[in-house]
Amino acid sequence: MHHLSSILSEFISDIRAQKLRVFMTVFGITWGTVAIIVLVAFGVGFKKQLAVNMHGIGEHIAIMFPGRTTKAFEGFGIGRGISFVEDDIKLIQSQVNNISAISPEYSKYGVPARVGTNITNPTITGVHPIYSDMRNVIPEQGGRFINDLDLHDRKRVVLLGDEVKRLLFGEGDAIGKFVYIGETPFMVIGVMQKKIQNSSYNTRDQNRVFIPATTYASVFGEVYLSNIIFQIKDPSVSEQTTQDVRAALSKRYKFDPTDQDAVWIWDTNEFDKFIFYFFLAFNIFMGLIGSFTLGVGGIGVANIMYIVVQERIKEIGIKRAVGAKRRNILFQFFMETLFIISIGSLFGFTIAFGIIKGLQFIPIKDFVGTPVLSLEVALATVSILAIVGFTAGLMPARRAANLDVIDCLRQ
Repeated sequence: MHHLSSILSEFISDIRAQKLRVFMTVFGITWGTVAIIVLVAFGVGFKKQLAVNMHGIGEHIAIMFPGRTTKAFEGFGIGRGISFVEDDIKLIQSQVNNISAISPEYSKYGVPARVGTNITNPTITGVHPIYSDMRNVIPEQGGRFINDLDLHDRKRVVLLGDEVKRLLFGEGDAIGKFVYIGETPFMVIGVMQKKIQNSSYNTRDQNRVFIPATTYASVFGEVYLSNIIFQIKDPSVSEQTTQDVRAALSKRYKFDPTDQDAVWIWDTNEFDKFIFYFFLAFNIFMGLIGSFTLGVGGIGVANIMYIVVQERIKEIGIKRAVGAKRRNILFQFFMETLFIISIGSLFGFTIAFGIIKGLQFIPIKDFVGTPVLSLEVALATVSILAIVGFTAGLMPARRAANLDVIDCLRQ
């Protein structure tokens, strides 16, 4: 303890003697710490926001569309159209294990929705109750989504996309009111919560209205689905799952299970994989830029410590002559370096934290997210600081410890 307090007092006297040099060195470490934390925190925040925007469409979902055969199969030629019916849902559920939820989807455009003199042309969508969770179509407070009873009784109830609600009702309340879809009145049971949605098929959800699939089939006389949507339990095997789904349908509809054009599947998990690898590379790149800045600061610390060693050669010689061991000298100079780096990094963490907090108030969240000071970012920074500190401290300290006593005293 006494040894540590003597190192500290010597360190303070060094700072006083080398005010400007120590300030520049601490500034280098501070700037490097700020750079690495803010850059990596920005990368992490951007990744999170992109995932949120992407998952406006839903999490781990795949959308399957009927197509036309492009491969001959068991006597059937090419160009044969495939159509889906609601019974296909049960078939897929019974044959494919890695599916957590599935819903049919009917879809129609061109039928007007009307309230008084307000009129708009949304996409009319017929679905099952599970669709709400799968596709993040969440009702605003006070409303609800379609339920099993609506489905069973073919009720004429509707959930409006937030933009459709605005066009038909303005700022007024919509729940409990009636909307004419074509010539048929539907009671509004909910309005969708506003959400960010970067990708979609058919239309953005804000411009849709959602009704029970059974009601859709009876009102519009439809038998065939527009598409089927399903959610994958384990996204790491999503490719195999989509192949299994296609294979299950190929038995019923007699087409080649490898014919991707017969049943086209958009697997949104592929984009998640892209995001993961893209941001892994992006954050490594950001971390490297920050590390170089911090490395430059480390070189500055090593330089100043070499100067300190040079200026204190006589003192080192006297200490060694009266019995100080090499490891005592090594420890002394190594600790002094760590003091400088600790002060710089403490300032750096404080400034970076302030910048990150300040950026939360700038309206950039919807586009690039806001920086996130996560545990991973802090650990990565501390690790890089430790490497820089160890390297910058060890070299001058070893030089001091390895000085020859006679040469020191001669100087």
